[in-house]
Amino acid sequence: MEEVFSILLCSHVVLILDSIIVATITIKYRPSTVVGREGTLYYQLIHRRQVRQLRTPCKLHPEEWDPRRQCVLIPPDSPSCRKLYLEEVQQWLQEDSCRLRLTILRLEREHRPYTADELRLRLTQEEPSAEVTRFATQLIEEKRTAGQEPLAGKYTACLRSFVRFLGDRTLLFREIDAPLLQAYQSHLKARGLCLNTISFYMRGLRAIYNQAVARGLAPQQHPFHAVYTGIAKTVKRALPLSDIHRIKQADLSEEPALALARDLFLFSFYTRGMSFVDMAHLQKSDLRHGLLVYRRRKTGQLLHIRWEPVMQEIVDRYARPDSPYLLPILTTTEAGQPLSYLKVYHRINQGLKQLGERLHLPLPLTTYVSRHSWASIARSRQVPIVTISEALGHDNETTTRIYLSTLDTTEVDRVNRKILASFK
Repeated sequence: MEEVFSILLCSHVVLILDSIIVATITIKYRPSTVVGREGTLYYQLIHRRQVRQLRTPCKLHPEEWDPRRQCVLIPPDSPSCRKLYLEEVQQWLQEDSCRLRLTILRLEREHRPYTADELRLRLTQEEPSAEVTRFATQLIEEKRTAGQEPLAGKYTACLRSFVRFLGDRTLLFREIDAPLLQAYQSHLKARGLCLNTISFYMRGLRAIYNQAVARGLAPQQHPFHAVYTGIAKTVKRALPLSDIHRIKQADLSEEPALALARDLFLFSFYTRGMSFVDMAHLQKSDLRHGLLVYRRRKTGQLLHIRWEPVMQEIVDRYARPDSPYLLPILTTTEAGQPLSYLKVYHRINQGLKQLGERLHLPLPLTTYVSRHSWASIARSRQVPIVTISEALGHDNETTTRIYLSTLDTTEVDRVNRKILASFK
């Protein structure tokens, strides 16, 4: 016989104050349009004859829900892990129904009329997921699961900075306003951060906030208009070709970690300033018929690079027959777990910084310097900006995008060959 869980809400919840029906909340089941896939549970809110819906994270198969009695069912043939999940759904529904009732009671105590839309918004905003730290953590995990590690890393850095400012305070998205963000900006300035670093944190926080708005967890109040989110001019992060030569010629035969950092820097330079995340995900199958073909993870743009001998030298130096990747960046630990992309990125940049200090370079050496350097050197040789934009895979300027639709990559490869010829 099927086990039945009685929902705390029973078939529905009717809140009555002073003998007046205030609101009705009923749990409904929406089956999936795909055969065999779980459907979802949602709340139906009725207030003053207006009907609204409120989502839940609960997903069940049709045979696991009794629509008449509003009960979670456990079919007798359910695996133990599924039974545990159904018990958790039941527990969640009980706790959440209590939250809904308390929220409506608080709204009623304000002694003012409210609409069904206002009721829905208040219920949504007081969800646990509407708390900034909780939602941001979930969003970061979503991005990591989707393979968007750089974006997850950016959100993580922004969240840590904001939590440092908040201290022990718990904050809902609806509480984020211009005065709070201005105070956060003052906090960042007091720490001695430059404008671009402040903008980085603000833009990351704004992206998290907009995601919460898109999911109905907060109203869009445009609180970021009062803080800096632009890009300030900075000191150029580019090296002349003579310094690139010095990096290549450095004797690192006894220091394999520094040699790897140096070689990845050079590979980026050889491939027209390829970003580290794109290098990390290059697969052997991306190289065919003398062309390296890959899609930028940041913009999705498809790029073609003519394969040159200096590139092959580096690939041969770190060849791993058992790996699908061209370069030794995405590897596994001794325990068989994948090594974090960001950990490798930071480790390579630490090695580059050490190398730059040893060579007395005029600026801190990072993987990004290779990208700036290639563009700077190409520009110094009168290469058109549009050609450089194509080479770097930029697509954030309207004029550049127009030119990209007709530009042949042959010109870009010719420029790259000119630059690499200097190493012969």
